[in-house]
Amino acid sequence: MDSARPLPTYLVKRYHGWKATTYDENQGWYRRLANEGQRPRAMVISCCDSRVHVTSIFGADQGEFFIHRNIANLVPPYLPDGDHHGTSAAVEYAVTALKVSHLIVLGHSQCGGVQGCIDMCKGSAPQLEAKESFVGRWMEILKPKFPEVADIEDMQVQARHFEKLAVVASLENLMTFPFVASAVEEGSLSLHGLWTDIGEGGLECFDPKGNSFFPV
Repeated sequence: MDSARPLPTYLVKRYHGWKATTYDENQGWYRRLANEGQRPRAMVISCCDSRVHVTSIFGADQGEFFIHRNIANLVPPYLPDGDHHGTSAAVEYAVTALKVSHLIVLGHSQCGGVQGCIDMCKGSAPQLEAKESFVGRWMEILKPKFPEVADIEDMQVQARHFEKLAVVASLENLMTFPFVASAVEEGSLSLHGLWTDIGEGGLECFDPKGNSFFPV
């Protein structure tokens, strides 16, 4: 495979530093995780954005969260068509095999994927409209929610509202999965929608009764 290259030196140094400190001081814990398997209490669906650090936000240890990341933390509707569905596969595994108790969708501020969807909806992103754009096709999941923010004139306010609607859309789509809906109805699984402000470190939680987000 000619395209493969050695790992960058700075990553090699960081690895050796981790192995000599964090790993060395917690060998028993890591070996227990390896031997006994994972038992995460929660699944977190978050954005690929490098600024979103789920384990840091919640101070989570290794093995505590089953994390799936994708563009704009979206969950597509249930569609068992025999095609490739990475996010749906992760949800299925978390709920039916790992039997997590909580499923969290975490959105965030300044989301590039959400902004791309806004641009598409306004007709100013032809590169995303092209059928060969994977990002564009993925962000179509969120398009039906755009009318709810279309009349907001302040672009920053519009984007922030749409970022939160991306969380709501994912929660709604999760309930189209039969195994998710049945687990929720049985009380063995609870869904949670969160949005974090990267710059301010804020965290807001979605209240389905009030159809709004409130500070945690």
